Amino acid sequence: MQPSDPFSGRSTCLTGSRLPGAEGWSVVLDSHRQRLRALDQLGQAAAQCGIRADKDRALVLVPEDEVSLLEATGGEWAALGDAIRAFRQHLPIIPFEVFGFSSEVEDPFEVDSPKLRRIGGGVEALAFVDDQHSVYKFFLFREGGDVGATFAFQRGESDLLNATAVPGSYRMLLAKLELTHQFGIPTEIIGITPEGIIVAKQTFGRMLPEKTDVSGLDPANLIPIPSRFLRADRDHPRLAFLAGVPWLVADTHDRNVVVDENGTWRVIDLVAAPLPAEWIAELALFRDWIERARHDPRAEVLAAVNDDEL
Repeated sequence: MQPSDPFSGRSTCLTGSRLPGAEGWSVVLDSHRQRLRALDQLGQAAAQCGIRADKDRALVLVPEDEVSLLEATGGEWAALGDAIRAFRQHLPIIPFEVFGFSSEVEDPFEVDSPKLRRIGGGVEALAFVDDQHSVYKFFLFREGGDVGATFAFQRGESDLLNATAVPGSYRMLLAKLELTHQFGIPTEIIGITPEGIIVAKQTFGRMLPEKTDVSGLDPANLIPIPSRFLRADRDHPRLAFLAGVPWLVADTHDRNVVVDENGTWRVIDLVAAPLPAEWIAELALFRDWIERARHDPRAEVLAAVNDDEL
């Protein structure tokens, strides 16, 4: 029987430093994908009712009964109610106090809670462990509705693409956590607090020694991008494929990599964004390299030329 998470009360595949088996890994990955699909369907249903917003914060926090009175009219409003409830199944709202913190104080994370002990954190999130050494990350939102980080792209000189880290959205954060689970440390999403803090759960790993060279990190799945194609303002820009779509993944420095129970290096955090398809289509050499790297992660910058063609 699968254990329950102590905060959500739902079944969990992650406990302490123990890695999940293949089935558990697949279950968690499927939950990430279902959550993103449910969010997209919620956004589409809201748009059908004339509800649009610049930020997706309002969508991820919408209560189950938000449109209960309008649902009785049927049609698009009933569909929106169904979409809200479906999404809440994949991202439950969990009171902040359940984690042992108080939402009434100015800095609730200033001291450890009775249930969680702080072990690290940065600009985007704070990390804690419980008494079983499971890691819980609290992703902090910014004033205005942004959360996490992603990349904005600009065309540079010639065939160069420039990537700059910028504040992200909730959807991009959820996609990033799927990427982290698929190519790094096992990662579940526990829920979201009423204040808008996404809470993720990860397998515990040992930190690498400071200034460890991580340039050779998982080259089969996180493929170094040649500098002639792309420049990023975060360390170690790499190519990864999420559901077949090419993504830029970066910021995989030594502080964002841990050693799991088997001695394998695993990414615990990153900054990511899908590469802009409309610009990649115009950059022939970059596009060609991406397609060759899809099948051979060791692909050279330029395709080999057959001597018979010379």
